[in-house]
Amino acid sequence: MNNEIKRATGLLVIEVVNSNANGDPDRESDPRQRPNGCGEISPVSFKRKLRDLLDDHDAPFFKALPEKFRENEEHYYILEHRGRERAQIKSEMGKDPSQFLDSEFVRKYWDARVFGNTFLEDGGDKGFIKTGVVQFGMGVSLAPIDIIRQTNTNKAGVQEGKNAGMAPLAYRIVEHGVYCMPFFVNPNYAAKSGCTADDIELLKLLIPHAYEQNRSAIRPDVRIRHAWYIEHKNILGSCPEYLLLDALAPEKRGNKTDPSTSWNDYEDKTALPQELLARVESCVDLVSL
Repeated sequence: MNNEIKRATGLLVIEVVNSNANGDPDRESDPRQRPNGCGEISPVSFKRKLRDLLDDHDAPFFKALPEKFRENEEHYYILEHRGRERAQIKSEMGKDPSQFLDSEFVRKYWDARVFGNTFLEDGGDKGFIKTGVVQFGMGVSLAPIDIIRQTNTNKAGVQEGKNAGMAPLAYRIVEHGVYCMPFFVNPNYAAKSGCTADDIELLKLLIPHAYEQNRSAIRPDVRIRHAWYIEHKNILGSCPEYLLLDALAPEKRGNKTDPSTSWNDYEDKTALPQELLARVESCVDLVSL
């Protein structure tokens, strides 16, 4: 089934409205920001949203997935689940690397098949998987972002006498930003990780719901405006990927160094130009699907 996976280039266009899409632990959970003022959303952060969506098999979201996934839920567990025991993982991987693709580990963990595995990379034991079929790049805002910092208040303080009812500057959000995050599907690694065409199909189903099904108090309004998925005509790639990414990225109107205030500040791209479309197998927006 591995040979059914097609090479693909993807681009997420993410709008952040009065939310913190990805806090920086090195800066007291401020929204991630580069020295030039542009915001960031890390690949790890986005993949965590996908993992969390799939991790809860009792949730309405999982029960709404197509039948072939629901009826085979034992194949769609998450490796990077909190509290996972390392000894258990080692036993599931087996001792013979030549039998790895037939192991319980490969059959069980969707994220290890798709994203690869660094879970066991400590000391001298590096496991069997080096990388995955799907890689997400850094999401970077198209313009600098304004960060708003305010104090959270609570009617009843947690500790008496210590800023009772207040968390100084705990509310840190991006007023508005539009981020582009590329991702890449490389079937060349499928035979090493055990990734299947069904695994990629599930990924495509998860992506549009990554934020809307994972809202939080600090992240109430993060919108995936587009989730472009472009399949190539061959495994080597039928068009340079940077051309596809550049063609679908929105463009900010006016002064590009000023933070945006709404989606209307951008010129949206709603289709791939015909000359590039002719060079690929297909181009779809997973959000509209």
